[in-house]
Amino acid sequence: MGTPDYAAKSLEALIAAGHEILLAVTQPDKAKGRSGELVPTPVKIVASEHGIPVFQPERIKRPEAVEVLRKLDAEIFVVAAFGQILSQEILDMPKYGCLNVHASLLPKYRGASPIQRVILEGEEKTGITIMQMDAGIDTGDILYQKEIPIEDTDDFESLSGKLEILGGVAIVEAIDLLTEGKLIPRKQDDSLSCYAPLISKEMGRLDFQQPAVKLDRQIRAMTPWPSAFTKWNGKQLKIWKATPLSDGKSKAKPGQVAEVTKDFFSVQTGEGVLCIQELQMEGKKRMSAHDFLLGAALKPGDFLGEGTADGKH
Repeated sequence: MGTPDYAAKSLEALIAAGHEILLAVTQPDKAKGRSGELVPTPVKIVASEHGIPVFQPERIKRPEAVEVLRKLDAEIFVVAAFGQILSQEILDMPKYGCLNVHASLLPKYRGASPIQRVILEGEEKTGITIMQMDAGIDTGDILYQKEIPIEDTDDFESLSGKLEILGGVAIVEAIDLLTEGKLIPRKQDDSLSCYAPLISKEMGRLDFQQPAVKLDRQIRAMTPWPSAFTKWNGKQLKIWKATPLSDGKSKAKPGQVAEVTKDFFSVQTGEGVLCIQELQMEGKKRMSAHDFLLGAALKPGDFLGEGTADGKH
């Protein structure tokens, strides 16, 4: 049971490992663009390529959907970013239960957006937890975990790619150990838990009163969606790549352009300066700061943000 690329990688790994996949359960196709053309989910695409039956219920809890699952007589349900809540009736069906491929080191970062949150919070490592699902949100017993470091340059896209692959490795290893009776379920310590709710578009808005290192984490966590953004000359300016200089000093105020060179420009923050290297003006394509500065009249003293040239934001 899964929907996006993250889930599709786990499905591919299970297929490659020789497991018999009785059914792929995924969200209904969604209309995309002006044409309204229905687009299949990544899990549906992978399943179809391998001749695996696909089931796309509007609601997995409905009696007719539950009956489809019951008739499978499956030993394990593997769940990865499915997007629907399973009932206790479904959780109790398989011999080995329902295993969730969660993209954090539980009990930290339960919820829908763990990958963005670990970047936002400046964590040094993350990983995959294979969890025995229960009725709570990511509260089940921990069966197996694999860790990876978070690089200073990792954004949501790059870290997701690493975790997609790691998730596939982890679920295959975990199932082998579980069926051999070699995994001991471990209760989560709720006192160490924190929640990672859905990311909203507004969370991409940059506040230059914040330290440069925190703004850098925000930019990386929000790339590619919803993207980190501010304003310049009344137009939206997306920031795709930047480097924080926590010891950088200038006489500029937070939000004010401190320096402009041919390759980048820096903005004063609440602590240190932020060197902008890749961006996108409203109505334009994504480009390097070098290319942007060839045609933009940005100069030291200009302000980024919602305010005006007097620095009031």
